[in-house]
Amino acid sequence: MQTEKKKVLLSIRDVKQYFPIKKQSFREEQKYVKANDGISLDIYEGETLGLVGESGCGKSTFGRTILQLYPQTHGEILFEKDGQMVNLKEQPAGKLREFRKEMQLIFQDPYSSLNPRMTAGQIIGEGLTAHGLYKRGDTELRDYVMDVMKKCGLDTYMFGRYPHQFSGGQRQRIGIARSLALKPRFVVCDEAVSALDVSIQSQILNLLSDLKEQEHLTYLFITHDLSVVKYISDRIGVMYLGNLVELSTTEELFERTLHPYTKALLSAIPTTDLDDKKRERILLEGDIPSPVNPPSGCKFHTRCYQCQEKCKKEVPVMRDMGNNHMVACHYPLEK
Repeated sequence: MQTEKKKVLLSIRDVKQYFPIKKQSFREEQKYVKANDGISLDIYEGETLGLVGESGCGKSTFGRTILQLYPQTHGEILFEKDGQMVNLKEQPAGKLREFRKEMQLIFQDPYSSLNPRMTAGQIIGEGLTAHGLYKRGDTELRDYVMDVMKKCGLDTYMFGRYPHQFSGGQRQRIGIARSLALKPRFVVCDEAVSALDVSIQSQILNLLSDLKEQEHLTYLFITHDLSVVKYISDRIGVMYLGNLVELSTTEELFERTLHPYTKALLSAIPTTDLDDKKRERILLEGDIPSPVNPPSGCKFHTRCYQCQEKCKKEVPVMRDMGNNHMVACHYPLEK
């Protein structure tokens, strides 16, 4: 995929997301959790960008920051609208509401993200009535919701059922239908299959792929499962402790891994090939540092198996190593 020739839908520049920690006394210095610490990338129209990393690295926070559910502490998030790049942070609340229809979120947990007192039809149609596209109780609304349900693999007789009457996979389909009912251009899939059984995961992934082609969608697919992200993504970004450390096309990343952290993640993918002697299991020692007081220099140097003195002092910058393969490492790996 030649991403450089594609249209940029979202341009993210030096985005930082710091959350203040409650002080125990007025004399104590204010501290912050640095969930995202200077992330820059472009998301192209029609692609699926996978975002992977360990739990707590800031993936979900980054997705919600793009959607302005968390207004960023610093940086710019530009969204393409009618041929112009619009800074979302500068939009007033009323204007920002217009972008909600074009930027949607699929939640991680299909059990807690659905209102137990609302039927499937009401849940899917709620956004449509909130944005004034249909009137509540309108026959056209019912027909449109049923059409969306069919596209998402739900039978129309399920329209009046409540969430507790559905399986986990069916609940996630309701969540997908709710997000896609507004016909968005960009969807953040926040670990959309992690709470499901493996057999159901494949069904949901195939559904997302089909809907992407049919509705011309763009995905930010957040997950910690590298097998899943390899299957569905066009490009993959790897995050560590609030920073993007590697970004490349899926094929390039798996064939030519450059960052030691990415190498360690890939070595942990389970395999059924008993004769696979080429792949060496890399065990990362120590715990993940605190996002409140991250290490100086490269944040990964405390666990890196090829750390040198320069890594402890200087912060590595993202650089292109060829084929639009970006990596933030002083000593990138070579095959």
